[in-house]
Amino acid sequence: MKIVSKKDDEIIVLALPSEEVKKGDYLLIEDPNFKKEMVVQVYDETYIDSSNFLDEIVRDEVIKSSTPSIENDPLEIGTLSYMLMDLRFLKCKIRGCFEDGVFVPSSNWLPSRASSKIKHITVGELYSKVFGKMDLNIVIGVTLDNQPYSISLHNLDGQLNIITGRKESGKSHLSKILVSKLVENGAYVIIFDINNEYSGIGKRRDGSENELSKKIVTLKPGENFKFSIKYIGRRTLINILENVLDTPGVTLREFIRIIDDLESKGCLTLKALGETIQTWKCNEFVRDAMLTRYYSILSSKLFTDSIEDSFRFEDVFEHFKDGFAMVLQLGNRPPIARRIVVEAVLNKLCDLLESNKIPPTFLFAEEAHLYLRETYWDDLITRMRHYGIFTTFITNQPDAIPVGIYRQADNIFLFNFINSNDLELVSKASMVDTETVKSLVRTLPPRHCLVIGKAAANLPCLIKVVQSNFQALGETKRFFRGRVQFVETVSNRLAY
Repeated sequence: MKIVSKKDDEIIVLALPSEEVKKGDYLLIEDPNFKKEMVVQVYDETYIDSSNFLDEIVRDEVIKSSTPSIENDPLEIGTLSYMLMDLRFLKCKIRGCFEDGVFVPSSNWLPSRASSKIKHITVGELYSKVFGKMDLNIVIGVTLDNQPYSISLHNLDGQLNIITGRKESGKSHLSKILVSKLVENGAYVIIFDINNEYSGIGKRRDGSENELSKKIVTLKPGENFKFSIKYIGRRTLINILENVLDTPGVTLREFIRIIDDLESKGCLTLKALGETIQTWKCNEFVRDAMLTRYYSILSSKLFTDSIEDSFRFEDVFEHFKDGFAMVLQLGNRPPIARRIVVEAVLNKLCDLLESNKIPPTFLFAEEAHLYLRETYWDDLITRMRHYGIFTTFITNQPDAIPVGIYRQADNIFLFNFINSNDLELVSKASMVDTETVKSLVRTLPPRHCLVIGKAAANLPCLIKVVQSNFQALGETKRFFRGRVQFVETVSNRLAY
């Protein structure tokens, strides 16, 4: 392989047909004159665009199709000609360079065309040179070379992650693997489970319980997951009214007066709130607006006046000191109730973390586009490291996530997308160039993804996600699954 040209952060490399290099592979360019090594990644490949080669191809095809011939090529000129036709240009992006053994994610030098040596380097070898020795490693897939691909949990701790791709590409599968590995290592994980599928993490494929089964806490809002108004607090209640129920300013002001009045009397309950609204001296339209919001809160079934039925996060953290996965099943809840649950949980977690009543927590937002709103998520993402909430968004609609969140993302696990607008959005907001994202992601098969960010040392890597050893609930249900087997069975019986 030889360097042909360089423009900005792109290098073109000439490769022979016998040199096996694929899209996504890394190359190491060694220049003995500088004693440096440049790291480049192949994002596309093409043939040499030359009119002479095109003329030769046309001439060869015309001769073969028009006259039968006996091949006699003692000097193997034809073989040499074919090899020249198959020469490839590898389009590569510069990812950084090694200077005195230290990886620098930039390059301010130009390697020599004549004396530079180019060799293929595996992802494992590259990461070992960049990261050195890592601990808390978890295997999440295999590379293009069929070598195990691992990331360190340190690169998920305190980070914002996004898992995105089109439906049935394997997003939830990877998310469940990350959750299981975090819980195995003693982390506290809370999941907004829209499709009621994460409880399968605690069971093997045959249905028996695995080592994580005792760490899985499955909660259903309105059943075994309810809050008392006193526990949830004044600020959370006001945020629900403002952010979820879109309460007008005049109505919200009267609500705040009622809440403050009840709180000062020590009787802030769901029942007392409703009775006070009925008798509160205010404009009739304002009272009707308050009653409408009050009944929306009641219909969510998230709140109760019973102390025995009231849920407390502190109790769960105290009981599961070696980590847990708290699965909040939102699948059967109406949209407004779902958003109330999300708002209440986020606000209460922030309150508890600010007062150091619970340890830092990992939050997984499955199907985030269904309840993601800038009003509360944007504030949470901006100050997440101070709160101690480390969020992972999982969505098949990348445009539902504000660009501001993408730009703050530390890691992106990007599955297949065909739509150019989706690829443009993710690539513009991520730390990888548009050409790489478009070329590598568009043709990804299911269960394959491009890892971008700190977990990959800002060296994007294509991987195939590993199979899980737990129940993969949430798979697409099929109407005709098993129908072929049924038809074959009937046909066999009729044959006899």
